[in-house]
Amino acid sequence: MDVKCRKIGRCLVVTLSGEMDHHSASAARRQIDGAFHAEGAQHIIFDCHPLAFMDSAGLGLVMGRYRTAASLGGKVALACVSRQLDRIFTMAGIYRIVQKAPSVEAAVQLLEGGHA
Repeated sequence: MDVKCRKIGRCLVVTLSGEMDHHSASAARRQIDGAFHAEGAQHIIFDCHPLAFMDSAGLGLVMGRYRTAASLGGKVALACVSRQLDRIFTMAGIYRIVQKAPSVEAAVQLLEGGHA
């Protein structure tokens, strides 16, 4: 699992590569939380295009970051979701609280209301 974080506007863009499972979730959580607070971000976008696999620990990671962002008035979006991951997110009910976008740019527009 590789996690890269960058800031666009008020959004922390988290690119997840490889497999997000219980072995990698704790380290990813620490890295994302650290970057979120250090960058002073309000929203979080998970760029899922290079993500090959996610288990329940990955779902927990997304849910936890939703709680963190929401506590500060922010939102979370999932961008570039593969068909396989879309099915997992749908079955888990993630889309009831987290928005989906076709690209990182579209997610920024969605979360910031057109102000990047």
